[in-house]
Amino acid sequence: MESIGSLEEIVLMILLRNEKINSVDIAKEYEDALSKNISIPAIHVVLKRMEKKGWVKSKFGEPTAERGGRRKRIYWATTTAYQIVSELNDVKVRLWNGVTKPSLEYVQV
Repeated sequence: MESIGSLEEIVLMILLRNEKINSVDIAKEYEDALSKNISIPAIHVVLKRMEKKGWVKSKFGEPTAERGGRRKRIYWATTTAYQIVSELNDVKVRLWNGVTKPSLEYVQV
């Protein structure tokens, strides 16, 4: 299985939940899901890295008046990304199913 960081995993899951999405909306979904802020540049770094790996594709959308005629870059996940996240999820579920709630007597404060 290919190595994947936790931020990459979360961004890929956001991409997989959406047919096509821009970086601002990715950041909003991230913040809603985790109740944590993330910068747009951080999102761009991860998206560029994953695009190089072939997990993400992108293209420019149409210019919009609200952006002064500028275009947004639109991102989507590839089938490779789906396979990676799916395999990782399977591993996590198998591992989690073997976890038992720790006894309080072992908890040291």
